[in-house]
Amino acid sequence: MAVVDTSKQETRRIRGEIEQMFGNVPSWVDELPESALAGFWTTMRDFQLGETRIPNKYKELIGLGVSGATRCRYCALFHTEAAKLFGATDEEIAEAAMMAAHTMSASTFMNAMQTDYDAFRRETLDAISYVRSHAAGASSPQPSQPSPNLHA
Repeated sequence: MAVVDTSKQETRRIRGEIEQMFGNVPSWVDELPESALAGFWTTMRDFQLGETRIPNKYKELIGLGVSGATRCRYCALFHTEAAKLFGATDEEIAEAAMMAAHTMSASTFMNAMQTDYDAFRRETLDAISYVRSHAAGASSPQPSQPSPNLHA
């Protein structure tokens, strides 16, 4: 198995891009294995911070939710500040954190109870189908007004 060796010139180029984007090269970047630097930076630059189908604000709110679930204070700080940079309000940040907490709570309960996945899948798809078919002239329930049938 060949070891990938990022050239010193490539490392300097990447560090230059990072410094241009952030104003400095964070010290933790120096701790990355040199062979991982190019892949890490390309994903961060082109996917996380780049323009993709998911708006940057939403990507950062997703990152914040994952940060809370994994209990990573480094990522929580970064994603909170990046979400604000991309226009997230304090209320949206709180909702993203609460959504992550709610998802983790339900997941913890169902996994601990060893809920039957096939039954859960069938019931979920049936519920979504029911809500769709009963939405009054709308293609989906309004986010701020959940369908009462969803909670029945």
